[in-house]
Amino acid sequence: MVRNPADSPSIRHARGLSETEVAERRRRDGPNVLPAQRPPPAWRLFVEQFIHFFAILLWVASALALVTGMVELGIAIVLVVLINGLFAFAQEYRAERAAERLRDLLPERARVRRDGVTREIDATELVVDDLVLLGAGDRVSADLEIVESHSLRLDVSLLTGESAPESVEVGEVAYAGTFIVEGEALGIVQATGSDTRLGEIAALTRARNRPKTPLHLEIDRLVRIIAVIAVAVGGIFFAVSVALGTDPSVGILFAIGVTVALVPEGLLPSVTMSLAVGAKRLADQNALVRRLESVETLGSTTFICTDKTGTLTQNRMAVVEAWTPQGRAQIDGNGYEPTGEVNADAGALPALQNLGTIVERCSTADIEHRDGEWVAHGEPMEAALVAFARRLGADVREQSRADPEVRRFPFDPHRRRTSVLTRDRLVVMGAPEAVLSRASHGDREVRRAVKEMAERGLRVLAAATRPADEVDADDTLESIESNLEVVGIVGLEDPPRPGTAATIAASKSASVRTAMVTGDHPSTARAIANEIGFIGDEGIVVDGNDLPDDDKMLGALLDRDGVVVSRVSPEDKLRIARALQDRGHVVAMTGDGVNDGPALQEADVGIAMGRSGTDVAREAADLVLLDDEFGTIVNAIKQGRATFYNIKRFLTYHLTDNVAQLTPFVVWALSAGRFPLALGILQILALDIGTDLLPALALGSEPPSKDVLERPLETEHLLNETVLGRAFGVLGPTEAIVEMTAFVVALLAFGWVPGGDFPVGSELLAASGAAFTAVVVGQIANAFACRSTTRWPGDLGWASNRLLVGAVTVELFALLAFLFVGPIAKVLGQAPPPPEGGFIALLAAPAILLSDAIYKRFRAR
Repeated sequence: MVRNPADSPSIRHARGLSETEVAERRRRDGPNVLPAQRPPPAWRLFVEQFIHFFAILLWVASALALVTGMVELGIAIVLVVLINGLFAFAQEYRAERAAERLRDLLPERARVRRDGVTREIDATELVVDDLVLLGAGDRVSADLEIVESHSLRLDVSLLTGESAPESVEVGEVAYAGTFIVEGEALGIVQATGSDTRLGEIAALTRARNRPKTPLHLEIDRLVRIIAVIAVAVGGIFFAVSVALGTDPSVGILFAIGVTVALVPEGLLPSVTMSLAVGAKRLADQNALVRRLESVETLGSTTFICTDKTGTLTQNRMAVVEAWTPQGRAQIDGNGYEPTGEVNADAGALPALQNLGTIVERCSTADIEHRDGEWVAHGEPMEAALVAFARRLGADVREQSRADPEVRRFPFDPHRRRTSVLTRDRLVVMGAPEAVLSRASHGDREVRRAVKEMAERGLRVLAAATRPADEVDADDTLESIESNLEVVGIVGLEDPPRPGTAATIAASKSASVRTAMVTGDHPSTARAIANEIGFIGDEGIVVDGNDLPDDDKMLGALLDRDGVVVSRVSPEDKLRIARALQDRGHVVAMTGDGVNDGPALQEADVGIAMGRSGTDVAREAADLVLLDDEFGTIVNAIKQGRATFYNIKRFLTYHLTDNVAQLTPFVVWALSAGRFPLALGILQILALDIGTDLLPALALGSEPPSKDVLERPLETEHLLNETVLGRAFGVLGPTEAIVEMTAFVVALLAFGWVPGGDFPVGSELLAASGAAFTAVVVGQIANAFACRSTTRWPGDLGWASNRLLVGAVTVELFALLAFLFVGPIAKVLGQAPPPPEGGFIALLAAPAILLSDAIYKRFRAR
């Protein structure tokens, strides 16, 4: 509920609401909670895996098999559907709870004044017009209009992305979810629950439906194409069989056989396992995948929108340079450690120590040794000033005891200064122009030093002082902060992460465009972008306030490499993602705060920071960077592209074997039913599930090639001319020829002569076993051939993919079981082949490898 200003009491600050008024508002507005979003129930996700187009096709085939009395076939097809469905369910069972995590940002307790009494209540019991008391360290419980402010400063980074705390004056709003960095205040509740700014962001997060990933769309397309072809060919075979006078039930058998032969039953499990392997490798590289499909989507990424602080930079402010009228100093140190190297003239050291004392006394942060390293306690920039003073050897604690603080005037965004009045002097720190404008005289040398540091991308602060006996503590602040004497200036930097420049260059070579989307000031963002080579020839810096309202114009403005967008809002990030997607880009968006949740869901790949990010960002994301480094994103893209190529590898492998499985039915049809079937339907299912699946899964584990990022980004479909040409034009026909040759040679070995009657009984089963053996041997060679589209398998190392070696070993044992274990062979309808047929079947391996080598040599030319 939002407070109507007309309903606000005149000066209710003194007593707050009465219990009667509280009860009335609670009945009207409800509790101060964000509405929860229920994830889809598990049963619905489970059922959906068995009613999509691919599954329905197999359900129909199973039903037809059962109706025609082929119980074994019907059960086998049902098992295939169940295997695919269980794999898919495991992949999809990741409920979205980002909006629920937003509720955790509301504090559990809040201090209010009701009926003139201050009490602590559960934050969910806050109502509109409640009077809330705020102090340092508190988290704001609702949107509050500040009615009294005593040096109040808020950390609003979760909502705005701005790293520096903001001062909040009387009449301004402190939003739910923000933190009190320092000061005290009284605020009247303006909005609660879903009506707060935090609630609006939660609504944006709940409203966003994740876009389908490129892989999802591509698999849908692929399944439909194969399904249409399978059904069409099966229908043709049914019509042919009936036209030849075959009993309709037998015709249905052949139609089902053709359909089963063409449908790659192991495709979906193979895709899922390939994604899982990619996810495991990414986890080893500090990238945690929350949605498996995002592994491949990373490989398809064409545009990265990245934050600056903590991703491109180390989020460790440090003073690297100082200037005083007595001399300069270069400071080198590790993080926030209090020791470091100071390069300065000995005569300038006292002045530098004085400068260090002033900036530390104006700071409210500190540094502490924790878990083996020095870390910031408070605002990073002010902690860096403390480390600077310690490195200079300034003994601030001793001086504080000798010259205690009398009064503090905290930083104000209008003054842009911080002042501390001690017993002996007034010390001031702030933006150079804000301090120099209050100095007793302007110094060209000071301004020249400021300009030089700023041009090098440093954040510059100036320090000044004034004798305390010239200051009247009861005077106006304007009068107090006047006639200052400039002591010196410091230059701070948030250094880029090591290797960031090289990583940016790698992303450019990978044909991936990048944009820095940050809440920081344009000048700060520009300086870092220039330092790491982010802004290219066509790069620009745009203030979020100047973004065009039209999404098409926005997309045209940002669709370039090396663009920097500063001071963005959550709505801006959403619009940026949509505008780039409308221009055909696959967008990856990084983020760490509450404000990033909606954009992370809108992007094709949402990437959250694991160290510095919030639960909201992590739950909204597809990928969580455990080290917060931009380089990890590029590594993830590399693995994503490798996964894409792996999917194409085993797709080629599947289709090649499907050609061999379909060929017996084609020969039967062309002979008008006079030539016996070399393979039966159950044999085909045994090939798909029993021998074909493991090598396909092993192909999904191929590691990325060294040049995978430099290779042109493939935007074509998984099922393209290269895959079709190789599977249906080279490898598939080769395997099918050897298969049918082994079948015919086995028949000849049993005394069959062309034109005569075919053998029946055990002899026909043995001939079918020869064809089955040829397909399995061809599968093994085909798996090694499909490891590369350009290189001979031996060049890669026959044993370099250990999973594939293990898979073909298992496949060989499975072949022996299918042939020589009597009950299994009887169910499949085959027997061990005669020596002649077995010898021809073994030739499938060299035949496949030879035809593949010729194809690769011809394609290379």
